[in-house]
Amino acid sequence: MKIKVLVENTSISKDYLSEHGLCLYIETKAGKILFDLGASSLFLENAKGMGVDIADVDYLVISHGHYDHCGGLRTFLRENTKAGIFIHQQAFERFYSQRPDEGLKYIGPDQRLRDNERIVFVSAEYQIDNDLWLFQSSGQKKLMPRANKGLLKREGDRLVEDDFLHEQNLVIRQKGKTLLLTGCAHVGIVNILDHYKGLQASWPDYVIGGFHLSRPGIEEEAETIDRLGERLLSTGASFYTCHCTGMGPYQRLENIMGDRLAYLSTGSQIIL
Repeated sequence: MKIKVLVENTSISKDYLSEHGLCLYIETKAGKILFDLGASSLFLENAKGMGVDIADVDYLVISHGHYDHCGGLRTFLRENTKAGIFIHQQAFERFYSQRPDEGLKYIGPDQRLRDNERIVFVSAEYQIDNDLWLFQSSGQKKLMPRANKGLLKREGDRLVEDDFLHEQNLVIRQKGKTLLLTGCAHVGIVNILDHYKGLQASWPDYVIGGFHLSRPGIEEEAETIDRLGERLLSTGASFYTCHCTGMGPYQRLENIMGDRLAYLSTGSQIIL
């Protein structure tokens, strides 16, 4: 399984531009997959530099309805005419962020794209292929990210706290190993892992994604990061994180987890 990071907040070199967002390209025996699209058309530019042909992608999975994960959807629809697009049925709701410096800002998807015939709206669980499936994590509230504060959604004529029921996770099986991908883990990476184990009676072998431990003006408490690190270690999985984890929390986690944790930047490539 080959994974290339097309978009992330940081970059391994000046050859690749970065932005606040996430886009991963994954080659498996089931096909070529994009997981999220970043905030803009940047994923396409970086794909060309990394030898990825977006037109050849077979599946697109969008983890949740925030702009930094679905902002490139219009570009993708233009460049790729065949891939199924799998997104949670609540991901086209209207989402907002209350920011100290900018006030209230819309951070949801482009509403004009919701009726595209290639979009497949999914709910709690969905089997894409024998080796690809999606699940929504909800219910438990262990070690919930502080950085969720100020993230809202519209209900009628009022704004309420986002419950992140629009968030979904991708599982890929190959050669007896499983990879779990999460976009931001707004519902808490521990809760996602516990939900996975409840479904599969085992832990994944690898986990890739953001842990949402940081956003402008908010960073997770040190004690919570330490507890999180110990819980992640206890699963036996290997972790690759990025995007909304934040470099400060990542470094603290790395002190606890050692070589069981690595950071992925734009331009990174790994083989699992």
